Amino acid sequence: MKKIVLLLFGITLFGVGITHAQSKYWITLKDKPSAEKPSLSPLTLSNRQSMGLPVDETDLPLNPAYLQALSLQGVRPLFRSRWLNAVSAELTAGQAQQVKALSFVKDLLPIDQHLVINSIDHDITKVLMAPVMSQIQAEVFGRAGMTAKNVTIGVIDAGYFGADSASALKHIFQRNGIREVRDYVNTSRPRNAFFGSLETLSDFHGTEVMAAISGHDPNENIQYGLATDATFYLARTDHGAREFRGEEDNWIAAMEWMDSLGVRIINTSLGYAKGFTNPKENYQPNQMDGHTSLISKAAQLAADKKGILVIVSAGNEGDDRSWRIISTPADAQGVLAVGATNNKVWNRIGYSSIGPEFLPYLKPNVSCFSLYGTSLSAPVITGFAACLMQANPKLTNKELIAIIEKSSHLYPYGNNYIGYGVPQASRALAMAKGQTLAASAKSIKVTGKTYSLPLPDYADVSVSVFHKKDDTRVLQQESMRVQNGAILLRRNHDEKRTTVDLKKEVVEIIWQ
Repeated sequence: MKKIVLLLFGITLFGVGITHAQSKYWITLKDKPSAEKPSLSPLTLSNRQSMGLPVDETDLPLNPAYLQALSLQGVRPLFRSRWLNAVSAELTAGQAQQVKALSFVKDLLPIDQHLVINSIDHDITKVLMAPVMSQIQAEVFGRAGMTAKNVTIGVIDAGYFGADSASALKHIFQRNGIREVRDYVNTSRPRNAFFGSLETLSDFHGTEVMAAISGHDPNENIQYGLATDATFYLARTDHGAREFRGEEDNWIAAMEWMDSLGVRIINTSLGYAKGFTNPKENYQPNQMDGHTSLISKAAQLAADKKGILVIVSAGNEGDDRSWRIISTPADAQGVLAVGATNNKVWNRIGYSSIGPEFLPYLKPNVSCFSLYGTSLSAPVITGFAACLMQANPKLTNKELIAIIEKSSHLYPYGNNYIGYGVPQASRALAMAKGQTLAASAKSIKVTGKTYSLPLPDYADVSVSVFHKKDDTRVLQQESMRVQNGAILLRRNHDEKRTTVDLKKEVVEIIWQ
């Protein structure tokens, strides 16, 4: 894969050097006509009213006079964003200067062309998926009859090749559980080709994500995801011609489409980090701040003003020493960013991206087991959230995030490696029903450089430990052996806190 990417890199640079190709921009506009009516479905309006969210100017259509003026300049908008009050378009350098000078244009922003699929292996098997179902207590939802019935989920991804013939998704198609699909890459392709066209291997990606949300194979009696009775809107926003690719305007257009139809949960395993073509336009790690990228701004707007629960894979750059941290829009405060853990010891698996230390809030929010990428862990938690929404449809997106975080096994002692840890269905379902939980966390203040923590009732041979420089920022994680019913903790330089993960209980050591 590395060799292929380098080859494509060389070809792309060569092409840029000898052609005068247009660049893509967001053209943001100054205002909107207040007399226009919002283009929202009755279900969306009902959802907003139930959550106390007003219809505002971000729901109004763009000013038609401005669109006409752009047309006279030879500008052909690709997508129109109500939320951003903007259109995307491909412009030459000369056109860009002319458009920027128009009185009604607020700003002209280049669009990063390199959307990263947070990749996973192309084999989903019962061996890989069964552990995460056990880890999050899937059987608790099953006993309670929580299968995401009457819950609609949006998925924004690459292709969905073979989804209609996959045995794990057969039950969804048999009951017509796919309400609508949109292809923002090949806009003229008919609906009946949405599941049947294979252009690149990434066209399997959305199929795998759907299986992790709602897959179930009755022949093998294997459950891959939790939301087995959910209904879906699917959007393809990414073309898999290379490893780093995609269009953020496609993503925003898909978000607005799903919002207009009343979708309240959206899963996306796409994220921006760094690209190739023009290094000057690459994101830098310090820009993963929740408000620099437009895709992050749109995700935050969806959370704050539209009441949408956006669930995003944290990213797979944890082993990349030049990056390591989460990608955008996982950096947006209002989204639920999901990292990945190991299976037996629930600490961060190596590839899973880390939360930036400079953020004033915790990222990722939660994590769960995935062997081949956060693209699998995020949809697992999407199914988890959908079951909670079935249990209590009145829960808002922010209430759902709070429940999922509080149900997680490290809460309230989260960290920037795995967030609050692995959500537990028994705790989450109890909170969704308004029940009080028994305490599962305690703190101990200690002095000195060592401390022996007694663990007389702990059955496993090893325990996960996070050494932290403060409340959330991890210095290092390790797996420690339990010897003679205890573990001996040694305080590292700059270590202020140590989190001891007992899975059913969490102990926070506060060094004095």
